[in-house]
Amino acid sequence: MLVAIALFVAQAINFALIFEARRQARLQGVVGPAAARIADVEDRIAAGRFRQPGDGRGRIQLVPRDPLSGSTTRLTEIETALRSELIELGLKPGQIDSAVRPVDRSDPRLQTFGRRQAQRYMRFGAELVVAVERPDHGGWLVLRAPWQRGERGLIATLVAQTLILYVIVLLPMLWAARRISRPLQTLAAAARSYRPGDIAPPLDETGPNDVRAVIAAFNQLRLRVSAMLDEKDQMLGAIGHDLRTPLAALRVRIESVDDDQDRARMAETIDDMSRTLDDILSLARLGRPSEPVTEADLGALVEAVVDDFDALGADVQFAESPRITLKLRPALMRRAVRNLVENAVKYGGSADVSIAARPTEIDIVIADRGPGIAPDKIAHVFDAFTRLESSRNRDTGGAGLGLTLARAIVREAGGDISLRNRDGGGLDATIVLPRR
Repeated sequence: MLVAIALFVAQAINFALIFEARRQARLQGVVGPAAARIADVEDRIAAGRFRQPGDGRGRIQLVPRDPLSGSTTRLTEIETALRSELIELGLKPGQIDSAVRPVDRSDPRLQTFGRRQAQRYMRFGAELVVAVERPDHGGWLVLRAPWQRGERGLIATLVAQTLILYVIVLLPMLWAARRISRPLQTLAAAARSYRPGDIAPPLDETGPNDVRAVIAAFNQLRLRVSAMLDEKDQMLGAIGHDLRTPLAALRVRIESVDDDQDRARMAETIDDMSRTLDDILSLARLGRPSEPVTEADLGALVEAVVDDFDALGADVQFAESPRITLKLRPALMRRAVRNLVENAVKYGGSADVSIAARPTEIDIVIADRGPGIAPDKIAHVFDAFTRLESSRNRDTGGAGLGLTLARAIVREAGGDISLRNRDGGGLDATIVLPRR
């Protein structure tokens, strides 16, 4: 577009220069011969040798009055230039008038012209009439010459030149731009769709040298990222194994503790550490989920989570919903819904779960009847290890990873989670998933 605009501006300037040159050439082509012819007639009049046809068909005539009085098509530029030419030739012209008049092919005056001159009159379709006053001798000299009114031929030529220029310059440039943009678009699409753990063939290195270099760098970067994530998974597996082994040993050893109350507190602490470890490992491995994306019935998935809490005696209600099939990772999505329902039961005492279908999105709403969350803290509750409950009791405060993990799971599925305090008390936690 920039090149097309630049070419258009350049051609516009070219048009202006050509039109100005044509105008000057036409002006000189009319004024010079007209001034010479008038000077010649003045010389012949002074020598008594001027004769004009009685029928008035001559190209220059001597008339008693101005035939152009009241004309509305005067060409002041020609009048000024002609006056200057006549003065340089030693004449003293009086008033000079001009007009442009159409020429009829049946005009008998054309018969008095030569063949070439008559063809010019017919081709141009107009004539320039100039009347020059003779203040010292009386009368007016009237000169007629062919006049081209329009510039259609020139405009057509310049338009054709512009189109040819566009074809010669823009088509190769569009081809070159397409050759560059196509691999870049492929690269951009691959970068947007890249997910850690996806096994995808390397992109073809096509296009100019610099574009091929960028694609090669992206292929290498993707391999390095995958290698780093594999190394991270191995390290997390080792950490999980190394921590679970001593935790299992501690669970065995606490059986030798005689005090039942102390033994129960120790077992609870070990369970807390195990659950926290599971949450941390799940959050860290979320970028490389082992579970594939499958078609799942979202209503059945949510209902299964509600049934689990109902079996434990929790006050959880689920509003029936139509069958909605989405592509997602079922186990991870169940965990996200479970974390939100668990928070609703823990802090609000109950949970009302419903699913709302919209044309482009699906909403899973978990509503509780608890105290809600202070508006200034809603944005921070998704941060890792953030606990609104200040105690260290796992039953009331948790480890602060439930919402973090839930949001990470939902965002990995292309959605998001929002929290909103309801008027009159309670909190709505909404999972928004795209239809796809």
